[in-house]
Amino acid sequence: MSILSILIYPDENLRKKAELVSDKENLNEINIFVKNMFDTMYYYNGIGLSATQVNIHKQIITIDIDNNKIVLINPIIKNKKGYVSFCEGCLSIPNFFLNIIRYKNIEIEYLDIDLKKKKLKASNILSSCIQHEIDHLYGILIIDHLKKNK
Repeated sequence: MSILSILIYPDENLRKKAELVSDKENLNEINIFVKNMFDTMYYYNGIGLSATQVNIHKQIITIDIDNNKIVLINPIIKNKKGYVSFCEGCLSIPNFFLNIIRYKNIEIEYLDIDLKKKKLKASNILSSCIQHEIDHLYGILIIDHLKKNK
């Protein structure tokens, strides 16, 4: 079990944009890193974690909601519909929570842990979690939604 260090706001590295994972990447290294991301996420009682939050600026996300482990590499939102609001927290901004309005239903394209192209439809909390973690890949934090929600 390897627990990675989570960047805490206002660390400027949280604002870096993550690079796409290339098909030339070492799959074994990606698998080890993803396992460490899950270990870290569970250790801190999170439901989602982006590589950006552990200072690796690659487009990799881990999510586990209701024992449904998901790995999203290079995720792209293709379709979005409706709105939903959830109270969100963030492992990089401890003890801060904010109601955020996000798309209720999304469809994404991504690569799985074996770098195979996949599609996923998500709604409600899973949709919000995916959008939250994708935001991290672009240097966007939940505090940036304060102005949008007013």
